[in-house]
Amino acid sequence: MTAKLTATKRARTAIAAVVLAAGAGGTVALMPGSSPVPDDVALAVDVLVKPWEGRSLTAYLDTIAKPPVWTICDGDTDNVKRGTVETPKGCDSRLSTKIDRDYRAKLVACIPNWDKAPLSWRAMMDSLAWNIGADAACGSTAARLGRAGHWLESCSAATAFNRAGGRMVVGLARRRGMGDASRIGEGELCASGVL
Repeated sequence: MTAKLTATKRARTAIAAVVLAAGAGGTVALMPGSSPVPDDVALAVDVLVKPWEGRSLTAYLDTIAKPPVWTICDGDTDNVKRGTVETPKGCDSRLSTKIDRDYRAKLVACIPNWDKAPLSWRAMMDSLAWNIGADAACGSTAARLGRAGHWLESCSAATAFNRAGGRMVVGLARRRGMGDASRIGEGELCASGVL
């Protein structure tokens, strides 16, 4: 079952802020002195990933993952071992670089006309890929519907990824859907840019 998604003012405001920051070039520098990233990566990082992942500057063992995996920053598992420590700036760099290079790049390859898709949908797919993996995102019903230009149906289909460790997790359901009082949900953002 998928969630009922609606457009919200807070999500439309977030989209408009990134469009304004990106300007005609379509890229945004997320930190002073950093390399610019595509507008969809900026929107995904600041509005969807960072608020929902939570940040840890020291490595921790994620035991929900099967098998458990050492994790740092905003859910990053690459080159992380017990005792790894990172700075806030290092976490920001890890996140934006990885989403752009490792996740968005695979989505661009598996979804024709990626750059013509709505910004909110692309950001939702970036965030989804960060959370479930790029290969899973590319093979999802959400990607299939997006390839066909069925944006709202795709937004809704992505809400099905609300399980971890074999069980439905309320936090994931909120993240995929309409969010909560303080955080915009992926579906909420996606719908707000396609309705």
